[in-house]
Amino acid sequence: MKCALFLLLIMSNTTFSQSKNLIMSDTLPYYNIPDSPNDYGAGNIVSRMIDGLGYRYYWATEGLMEENLNYKPSEDGRTIRETLVHIMNLSRTTMNATSNTPNIRQNGEEDLSLYELRRLTLNFVSQASTNIKGKSAEEVESLKIIFERADRRSEFPFWNLLNGPLADAMYHTGQVVAFRRAAGNPVSSKMNVFTGKTRD
Repeated sequence: MKCALFLLLIMSNTTFSQSKNLIMSDTLPYYNIPDSPNDYGAGNIVSRMIDGLGYRYYWATEGLMEENLNYKPSEDGRTIRETLVHIMNLSRTTMNATSNTPNIRQNGEEDLSLYELRRLTLNFVSQASTNIKGKSAEEVESLKIIFERADRRSEFPFWNLLNGPLADAMYHTGQVVAFRRAAGNPVSSKMNVFTGKTRD
């Protein structure tokens, strides 16, 4: 009887640990900005810029509601949903550039749920930051933005990522902030982009 009770206790603890890990693994990154790197090396500076995008995006989309997604400021503008899909693609391009992975056009992502858009985008951003953190200037210089379309392949220097997809993702994240405010659902006042910390 004692042996059976002991086994039951072990199994319960194992199940609890697995559930806890599942919950933790499903937690979206960038509630706060990560701690700053130890030095101002090239890879760490880019990583920190990427983390800045992650923190801004997390709070630009936290508390966003399904009814907000079709809002757009004008007839010929993008909706919030379309803007989020665009940011997701920019974040994937950023992640791919940090590992010299080709960008191949994806289909069917316009119908992703709000949660899936957030999860994918934040994980792309987090992975990009991890990929480049600690890289030397020479290692960063070896990175390329690569596009593959059918039988065509084009490559661009990593510089283009900084003024292109990365800056563009921040720009559009700011648009989401403005659009949701106009839609009557402003972002939380708990976040602070200067410190990268969030008040509880």
